[in-house]
Amino acid sequence: MAQLMEDEVFLAFSTYATIVILKMMLMGPMTGYFRFTRGAFANEEDVVGKPEEEKKKMLRSNSDVERVRRCHQNDLENIIPFIVVGLLYALTGPDLSTALLNFRVFAGSRICHTIAYVTPLPQPSRGLSWMVGMGITFSMAYRVISTALYL
Repeated sequence: MAQLMEDEVFLAFSTYATIVILKMMLMGPMTGYFRFTRGAFANEEDVVGKPEEEKKKMLRSNSDVERVRRCHQNDLENIIPFIVVGLLYALTGPDLSTALLNFRVFAGSRICHTIAYVTPLPQPSRGLSWMVGMGITFSMAYRVISTALYL
C-alpha cells in the first residue's frame, strides 16, 4: 500500500476522483437549495406545521428541482463507473501524461455537464460533455481489458 501511495498515476487518480466525488456530493445540497427557494417539497414531514392550504401548494414537483435531481442521477450513473474503471486503469501502469489527460478531461466534462444541465444551456452542450466523459471511461476500460486480459 505504501508503494501505491508513491505512484504518481495513483495520486493523480486519487486527486481527480476526489474532485468528481465532491462535485457529485454537492448536488444533494443543491437539490435542497432549489427545493427551499422554489417552495417545492416531496414529503409531508418537510412541510409540517404549515396550514393545510399551504401544504398542498408546497407538496409539488418543480421543473428546476427535477432538473438538479436528474443531473445528480446522471452523476451517479457516470462517476461511479469512472471511479471503478479509473482505479483499475491506474493499476495498469499507464504513462502519467496520458493518465492525467484522461482524468482531467473526465473531471472537466462532468463539471461542464453539470453547468449545462442546471443552467440550462442549449443542446448539444450537455450531450457532448456527457459523451466526452463516457468516452474517457470506455477508453480506460479498453486499456484495462487489453492490459490484463485473462479469459
